[in-house]
Amino acid sequence: MDDVTIRPVDAADLPLLVTALRALSGALGDTHRAHVDALRQAGFGPCPAFHALLALSGDRARGAVMFSPVFSTVRGMPGLYISDLWVSAQARGTGLGRRLLAAASTRAGSLWGAGYLRLDVYDSSPDALGFYTKLGLAPLEGQRTLALSGAGFDKLKGEA
Repeated sequence: MDDVTIRPVDAADLPLLVTALRALSGALGDTHRAHVDALRQAGFGPCPAFHALLALSGDRARGAVMFSPVFSTVRGMPGLYISDLWVSAQARGTGLGRRLLAAASTRAGSLWGAGYLRLDVYDSSPDALGFYTKLGLAPLEGQRTLALSGAGFDKLKGEA
């Protein structure tokens, strides 16, 4: 896939990004709620909640990555959290996933000085786990990802 270019997403690219994210959600069996309006509001306001890159071949998306800043007091530096990485079936095995992660790392490094990468991988995705392991990612010893959403999150916000 030598004809693939990777570039930052702008607001006009949101339909392509949604298509890529919907394909990822479908492959993982996830519900997909990130529609164009939600992405526009979250990614293009005064304080973007995410950044994204598209891998394009002509006008077709072959891959996408979404990421956001994180800060580690243990590391004493900012990093990037990869929330989504998708590579089309046609582009798998070509190195595009690695190129997308490299491009996201470079962009985060220039935007906010990122010095490390973090992500979560589903237990039900052994191929993804194998890909990340080959890149050198490893589980964080003694740590577990936790989340709070919906009514529990709303309740917590109401306690401020």
